Amino acid sequence: MSSQQIPISTQTSEADIELLKQVGCIYQQVAEELSRRIVGQQEVIRDLFVAILARGHCLMVGVPGLAKTLLVKSLAEILALDFRRIQFTPDLMPGDITGSEIIEETGEGKRSFRFVKGPLFTQLLLADEINRTPPKTQAALLEAMQERCVTVAGKTYPLQSPFFVLATQNPIEQEGTYPLPEAQLDRFMFNLKIDYPSIEEEIDILLRTTGDESEPLNKTLSGEQIVALQHAVSKIPVPQSVAQYAVTLVHSTRPSSPMASKEVQQYVQWGAGPRASQYLALGGKVLAVLDGRYNVAREDIAACAKLVLRHRVITNYRAEADSVTPDQIIEGLLGQS
Repeated sequence: MSSQQIPISTQTSEADIELLKQVGCIYQQVAEELSRRIVGQQEVIRDLFVAILARGHCLMVGVPGLAKTLLVKSLAEILALDFRRIQFTPDLMPGDITGSEIIEETGEGKRSFRFVKGPLFTQLLLADEINRTPPKTQAALLEAMQERCVTVAGKTYPLQSPFFVLATQNPIEQEGTYPLPEAQLDRFMFNLKIDYPSIEEEIDILLRTTGDESEPLNKTLSGEQIVALQHAVSKIPVPQSVAQYAVTLVHSTRPSSPMASKEVQQYVQWGAGPRASQYLALGGKVLAVLDGRYNVAREDIAACAKLVLRHRVITNYRAEADSVTPDQIIEGLLGQS
């Protein structure tokens, strides 16, 4: 069925429809521009684009040297967003992220408090090696990621829109790290796995990075355009049957649910919560638009299932002993649906 035959929403304006028609072209421009600096990683680039239009944050997991930081910095350059990077370390304090109040003396000799904003007040925040800081400091991001605001000394400060947190994590070096608590993980829409490049890609990386050329990237989008695209995408309807499929899939990850399979009951300690259903629907909306459709299908939900669920399905010791991963469990659930 063509996209023109599918009603979007009674609340969708002609301007929204025109914006939605441009999403595929905009994505191609962003991907092509990134390919000038990033070799390969096409799936990761697509997933980052999907998360941005769905107002979601991403956790990028990969070994050192796979250009995670370069990818985020290049994306900020292309999208013309205010960009800040925080290198998470064990001695980092919450105030180093959110900002703090300082005492200053006025011209009349009186003293007053003034709030100095921290690096969290930006549009695109790179939380580099987020698991290297203690939970107390990690928790400083919770309110910002969910409610897009920061509360310090009883006063709430709104964050600039759009606002995204793209965090990186090294999966192999665990000494001196602090595992992210489930409440923190649940704030991330996607968990992206960054894999090694192929031989051909690595040769290309070598040739590019050992030269003396570094050209600036062209700006493709602005913050205002991203916000407009987010609003247009949010108006895409989710059919009742597709919503049922997404919620059923999430329920089937919970070992206490009657929908849970024997594998889930045996290997899963905790399943995904309601945020997973919401993120499956939001991700499905963007995937549908990228495919030229204005409604969400079951295939869109299934396409982003691993990205949404892999960090929300908490396995137990039996899974570790039997080398069963969350991805394998999710694949089994998708195969049953």
